[in-house]
Amino acid sequence: MKIWLDGGLRDSDSARVSVFDHGLTVGDGIFETVKAVRGRTFALTRHLDRLARSARGLGLPEPDLDEVRRACAAVVEANPVELGRLRITFTGGHGPLGSDRGDRGPTLVVALGATTRRPDTTAVVTVPWTRNERGALTGLKTTSYAENVVALARAHEHGATEALFPNTVGQLCEGTGSNVFVVLDGEIHTPPLASGCLAGITRALTAEWTGARESDLPLDVLEHADEVFLTSTLRDVQAVHRVDERELPSAPGPVTAKAMRIFDERSGADLDP
Repeated sequence: MKIWLDGGLRDSDSARVSVFDHGLTVGDGIFETVKAVRGRTFALTRHLDRLARSARGLGLPEPDLDEVRRACAAVVEANPVELGRLRITFTGGHGPLGSDRGDRGPTLVVALGATTRRPDTTAVVTVPWTRNERGALTGLKTTSYAENVVALARAHEHGATEALFPNTVGQLCEGTGSNVFVVLDGEIHTPPLASGCLAGITRALTAEWTGARESDLPLDVLEHADEVFLTSTLRDVQAVHRVDERELPSAPGPVTAKAMRIFDERSGADLDP
Protein backbone atom coordinates (compact mmCIF):
# COMPACT_ATOMS: atom_id res chain seq x y z
CA MET A 1 0.00 0.00 0.00
CA LYS A 2 1.14 3.52 -0.84
CA ILE A 3 0.34 6.32 1.59
CA TRP A 4 0.74 10.07 1.13
CA LEU A 5 2.59 11.61 4.05
CA ASP A 6 3.74 15.23 4.16
CA GLY A 7 4.42 15.81 0.50
CA GLY A 8 4.82 12.47 -1.19
CA LEU A 9 3.93 8.81 -1.50
CA ARG A 10 5.51 6.37 0.95
CA ASP A 11 5.32 2.62 1.38
CA SER A 12 2.99 1.76 4.25
CA ASP A 13 5.87 0.05 6.08
CA SER A 14 8.01 3.19 6.01
CA ALA A 15 5.32 5.87 6.52
CA ARG A 16 5.79 7.14 10.07
CA VAL A 17 4.29 9.98 12.10
CA SER A 18 6.09 11.28 15.18
CA VAL A 19 4.97 9.94 18.56
CA PHE A 20 4.78 13.62 19.53
CA ASP A 21 2.25 14.45 16.79
CA HIS A 22 -0.61 16.41 18.37
CA GLY A 23 -3.13 14.23 16.56
CA LEU A 24 -1.82 11.28 18.55
CA THR A 25 -1.17 12.87 21.92
CA VAL A 26 -4.33 14.96 22.30
CA GLY A 27 -6.53 14.21 19.27
CA ASP A 28 -5.79 17.61 17.74
CA GLY A 29 -6.75 16.88 14.17
CA ILE A 30 -9.48 16.64 11.57
CA PHE A 31 -10.31 14.12 8.88
CA GLU A 32 -12.52 13.24 5.95
CA THR A 33 -13.60 9.88 4.57
CA VAL A 34 -14.18 9.91 0.82
CA LYS A 35 -15.68 7.12 -1.25
CA ALA A 36 -13.50 5.91 -4.14
CA VAL A 37 -15.18 3.84 -6.85
CA ARG A 38 -12.99 2.19 -9.48
CA GLY A 39 -10.32 4.86 -9.20
CA ARG A 40 -12.62 7.88 -8.97
CA THR A 41 -13.55 9.84 -5.86
CA PHE A 42 -17.10 10.92 -5.03
CA ALA A 43 -18.04 14.44 -3.86
CA LEU A 44 -14.40 15.35 -3.23
CA THR A 45 -15.01 19.10 -3.51
CA ARG A 46 -17.65 19.00 -0.78
CA HIS A 47 -15.34 16.94 1.43
CA LEU A 48 -12.47 19.37 0.96
CA ASP A 49 -14.73 22.33 1.73
CA ARG A 50 -15.70 20.64 5.00
CA LEU A 51 -12.06 19.82 5.76
CA ALA A 52 -11.26 23.52 5.48
CA ARG A 53 -14.24 24.45 7.69
CA SER A 54 -13.16 21.94 10.32
CA ALA A 55 -9.61 23.32 10.25
CA ARG A 56 -10.88 26.84 10.82
CA GLY A 57 -13.15 25.67 13.62
CA LEU A 58 -10.30 23.87 15.36
CA GLY A 59 -7.86 26.73 14.81
CA LEU A 60 -5.56 24.69 12.59
CA PRO A 61 -3.69 26.25 9.65
CA GLU A 62 -5.69 26.32 6.43
CA PRO A 63 -4.92 23.09 4.54
CA ASP A 64 -3.49 23.42 1.04
CA LEU A 65 -6.47 21.95 -0.80
CA ASP A 66 -4.55 21.71 -4.08
CA GLU A 67 -2.02 19.51 -2.32
CA VAL A 68 -4.78 17.45 -0.75
CA ARG A 69 -6.31 16.90 -4.20
CA ARG A 70 -2.94 15.82 -5.59
CA ALA A 71 -2.46 13.49 -2.65
CA CYS A 72 -5.90 11.92 -3.13
CA ALA A 73 -5.30 11.39 -6.84
CA ALA A 74 -1.88 9.86 -6.24
CA VAL A 75 -3.08 7.50 -3.54
CA VAL A 76 -6.12 6.35 -5.54
CA GLU A 77 -3.93 5.72 -8.60
CA ALA A 78 -1.32 3.84 -6.58
CA ASN A 79 -3.84 1.60 -4.81
CA PRO A 80 -6.42 0.32 -7.33
CA VAL A 81 -9.54 -1.06 -5.62
CA GLU A 82 -13.13 -1.59 -6.76
CA LEU A 83 -14.56 0.28 -3.76
CA GLY A 84 -12.37 2.14 -1.32
CA ARG A 85 -12.37 4.24 1.84
CA LEU A 86 -10.07 7.21 1.18
CA ARG A 87 -9.04 8.77 4.48
CA ILE A 88 -7.63 12.31 4.68
CA THR A 89 -6.11 13.16 8.08
CA PHE A 90 -4.80 16.64 8.95
CA THR A 91 -3.34 17.21 12.41
CA GLY A 92 -1.67 19.92 14.45
CA GLY A 93 1.70 18.27 13.81
CA HIS A 94 4.64 17.81 16.15
CA GLY A 95 3.86 19.37 19.52
CA PRO A 96 4.59 19.31 23.24
CA LEU A 97 3.09 16.78 25.65
CA GLY A 98 0.10 18.93 26.46
CA SER A 99 -2.65 20.98 24.87
CA ASP A 100 -0.37 23.75 23.56
CA ARG A 101 0.48 23.38 19.88
CA GLY A 102 3.98 23.27 18.45
CA ASP A 103 5.30 25.43 15.64
CA ARG A 104 6.53 22.86 13.10
CA GLY A 105 3.38 22.91 11.01
CA PRO A 106 0.60 20.39 10.39
CA THR A 107 0.76 16.75 9.33
CA LEU A 108 -1.14 15.52 6.26
CA VAL A 109 -1.80 11.81 5.70
CA VAL A 110 -3.91 10.31 2.91
CA ALA A 111 -4.51 6.55 2.84
CA LEU A 112 -6.87 4.18 1.05
CA GLY A 113 -8.37 0.89 2.18
CA ALA A 114 -10.59 -1.50 0.26
CA THR A 115 -14.14 -1.99 1.49
CA THR A 116 -17.37 -3.68 0.42
CA ARG A 117 -20.85 -2.36 -0.33
CA ARG A 118 -23.08 -2.17 2.73
CA PRO A 119 -26.22 -4.33 3.08
CA ASP A 120 -29.49 -2.64 2.12
CA THR A 121 -30.73 -2.73 5.73
CA THR A 122 -29.17 -2.68 9.17
CA ALA A 123 -29.94 -2.55 12.90
CA VAL A 124 -29.24 0.39 15.22
CA VAL A 125 -29.37 1.03 18.95
CA THR A 126 -29.81 4.19 20.98
CA VAL A 127 -27.23 4.96 23.65
CA PRO A 128 -27.52 6.79 26.99
CA TRP A 129 -24.73 9.26 26.24
CA THR A 130 -25.44 12.63 24.63
CA ARG A 131 -24.03 14.88 21.94
CA ASN A 132 -23.30 18.39 23.20
CA GLU A 133 -24.90 20.71 20.68
CA ARG A 134 -23.07 23.68 22.24
CA GLY A 135 -19.57 22.17 22.49
CA ALA A 136 -16.38 23.63 21.05
CA LEU A 137 -16.11 20.76 18.56
CA THR A 138 -19.78 20.60 17.58
CA GLY A 139 -20.16 20.24 13.83
CA LEU A 140 -16.44 19.62 13.26
CA LYS A 141 -15.13 16.31 11.91
CA THR A 142 -12.24 15.84 14.32
CA THR A 143 -10.01 12.92 15.20
CA SER A 144 -11.30 13.08 18.80
CA TYR A 145 -13.40 9.99 18.15
CA ALA A 146 -13.17 7.93 21.36
CA GLU A 147 -16.80 8.69 22.27
CA ASN A 148 -17.85 7.14 18.97
CA VAL A 149 -15.65 4.10 19.55
CA VAL A 150 -17.37 3.43 22.88
CA ALA A 151 -20.87 3.89 21.44
CA LEU A 152 -20.16 1.75 18.38
CA ALA A 153 -18.85 -1.03 20.62
CA ARG A 154 -22.19 -0.88 22.49
CA ALA A 155 -23.99 -1.24 19.14
CA HIS A 156 -21.93 -4.27 18.18
CA GLU A 157 -22.69 -5.90 21.54
CA HIS A 158 -26.38 -5.71 20.60
CA GLY A 159 -26.02 -7.01 17.05
CA ALA A 160 -26.23 -3.56 15.43
CA THR A 161 -23.90 -1.60 13.17
CA GLU A 162 -24.64 1.90 14.44
CA ALA A 163 -25.47 3.76 17.64
CA LEU A 164 -27.71 6.83 17.68
CA PHE A 165 -27.21 9.73 20.10
CA PRO A 166 -29.66 12.23 21.54
CA ASN A 167 -28.39 15.72 22.31
CA THR A 168 -28.43 17.35 25.74
CA VAL A 169 -32.10 18.39 25.43
CA GLY A 170 -33.33 14.93 24.42
CA GLN A 171 -33.61 15.49 20.67
CA LEU A 172 -32.51 12.95 18.08
CA CYS A 173 -29.06 13.97 16.83
CA GLU A 174 -26.89 11.55 14.83
CA GLY A 175 -25.01 8.27 14.74
CA THR A 176 -21.34 7.63 15.47
CA GLY A 177 -20.51 8.01 11.80
CA SER A 178 -23.84 8.66 10.12
CA ASN A 179 -26.81 10.98 9.92
CA VAL A 180 -30.32 9.73 10.61
CA PHE A 181 -33.58 10.30 8.74
CA VAL A 182 -37.12 9.31 9.71
CA VAL A 183 -40.29 9.04 7.63
CA LEU A 184 -43.48 10.40 9.20
CA ASP A 185 -46.75 10.26 7.24
CA GLY A 186 -44.84 9.93 3.98
CA GLU A 187 -42.51 12.89 4.62
CA ILE A 188 -38.76 12.60 5.24
CA HIS A 189 -37.28 14.45 8.22
CA THR A 190 -33.74 14.78 9.56
CA PRO A 191 -32.38 16.64 12.60
CA PRO A 192 -31.14 20.19 11.87
CA LEU A 193 -27.50 21.16 12.28
CA ALA A 194 -28.51 23.06 15.41
CA SER A 195 -29.13 19.68 17.04
CA GLY A 196 -25.37 19.19 17.13
CA CYS A 197 -25.11 16.71 14.26
CA LEU A 198 -22.34 16.75 11.70
CA ALA A 199 -23.11 18.39 8.37
CA GLY A 200 -22.80 15.10 6.52
CA ILE A 201 -22.01 15.23 2.81
CA THR A 202 -24.40 12.37 2.03
CA ARG A 203 -26.97 13.94 4.37
CA ALA A 204 -26.90 17.19 2.41
CA LEU A 205 -27.16 15.47 -0.96
CA THR A 206 -29.97 13.20 0.22
CA ALA A 207 -31.95 16.14 1.61
CA GLU A 208 -31.40 18.11 -1.60
CA TRP A 209 -32.37 15.25 -3.90
CA THR A 210 -35.38 13.97 -1.93
CA GLY A 211 -36.82 17.18 -0.44
CA ALA A 212 -36.27 16.01 3.14
CA ARG A 213 -37.09 18.57 5.84
CA GLU A 214 -34.92 19.59 8.78
CA SER A 215 -37.02 19.15 11.92
CA ASP A 216 -36.45 19.10 15.66
CA LEU A 217 -37.24 15.50 16.56
CA PRO A 218 -37.52 13.96 20.02
CA LEU A 219 -35.48 10.80 20.50
CA ASP A 220 -38.65 8.77 20.94
CA VAL A 221 -39.64 9.52 17.33
CA LEU A 222 -37.72 6.30 16.64
CA GLU A 223 -40.45 4.40 18.50
CA HIS A 224 -43.18 5.32 16.02
CA ALA A 225 -41.54 6.52 12.78
CA ASP A 226 -42.89 4.71 9.73
CA GLU A 227 -39.38 4.26 8.33
CA VAL A 228 -35.84 5.03 9.48
CA PHE A 229 -32.69 5.26 7.40
CA LEU A 230 -29.06 6.28 7.74
CA THR A 231 -26.76 8.20 5.42
CA SER A 232 -22.97 8.34 5.30
CA THR A 233 -20.13 8.25 2.81
CA LEU A 234 -19.90 4.47 2.74
CA ARG A 235 -23.49 3.62 3.64
CA ASP A 236 -24.97 5.97 1.01
CA VAL A 237 -28.67 5.57 1.96
CA GLN A 238 -29.23 2.51 4.16
CA ALA A 239 -32.57 1.38 5.56
CA VAL A 240 -32.96 0.43 9.23
CA HIS A 241 -34.86 -2.77 10.03
CA ARG A 242 -34.43 -2.63 13.82
CA VAL A 243 -34.14 0.17 16.37
CA ASP A 244 -33.30 -1.24 19.80
CA GLU A 245 -36.02 -3.88 20.26
CA ARG A 246 -38.41 -2.41 17.70
CA GLU A 247 -38.54 -4.29 14.40
CA LEU A 248 -39.36 -2.59 11.10
CA PRO A 249 -39.89 -5.78 9.08
CA SER A 250 -40.80 -4.10 5.80
CA ALA A 251 -37.51 -2.19 5.55
CA PRO A 252 -36.64 -0.68 3.21
CA GLY A 253 -40.07 0.89 3.13
CA PRO A 254 -41.36 2.63 0.00
CA VAL A 255 -40.07 6.10 0.86
CA THR A 256 -36.64 4.81 1.85
CA ALA A 257 -36.45 2.59 -1.23
CA LYS A 258 -37.17 5.62 -3.41
CA ALA A 259 -34.49 7.65 -1.60
CA MET A 260 -32.00 4.82 -2.13
CA ARG A 261 -32.83 4.70 -5.82
CA ILE A 262 -32.59 8.46 -6.26
CA PHE A 263 -29.24 8.59 -4.50
CA ASP A 264 -27.82 5.75 -6.59
CA GLU A 265 -28.96 7.42 -9.81
CA ARG A 266 -27.87 10.96 -8.98
CA SER A 267 -24.51 9.99 -7.48
CA GLY A 268 -23.78 7.73 -10.44
CA ALA A 269 -24.49 10.54 -12.88
CA ASP A 270 -22.31 13.16 -11.16
CA LEU A 271 -19.20 12.16 -9.20
CA ASP A 272 -18.59 15.68 -7.83
CA PRO A 273 -22.05 17.13 -7.16
